[in-house]
Amino acid sequence: MEVNKPAVVAAVTEQFARYEKALVGNDVAVLDELFWNSPLTLRYGAGENLYGYDAIRDFRAGRSPAGLDRTVLRTHIVTYGDDMATTHIEFRRVGSDRIGRQTQTWIRTDEGWRVVSAHVSVMA
Repeated sequence: MEVNKPAVVAAVTEQFARYEKALVGNDVAVLDELFWNSPLTLRYGAGENLYGYDAIRDFRAGRSPAGLDRTVLRTHIVTYGDDMATTHIEFRRVGSDRIGRQTQTWIRTDEGWRVVSAHVSVMA
């Protein structure tokens, strides 16, 4: 297995940038697209545990678009072979001194790169 093949890193980085833009812009359609449509997908948020694509989609549909702006402080992307990657960021929400962290596991599916697992937390 080759780690961080340049073409794979570029592809994941492109999709990750789409995700970040969609998140702060509350583009729910793109966010829904970028999560793997499976009951096996999960997302642990800052205040919720979501099991399965349907729960994640429903959460996004009902979430307020207020307060989504954030500044990414650090990004770490690692790819493993051609079909798996992890992305990690540290971020700060506008108006907050607290550091947030986001981890995602991505896989390449027939439809393209999709998040299969995500975790968001905020440090005290």
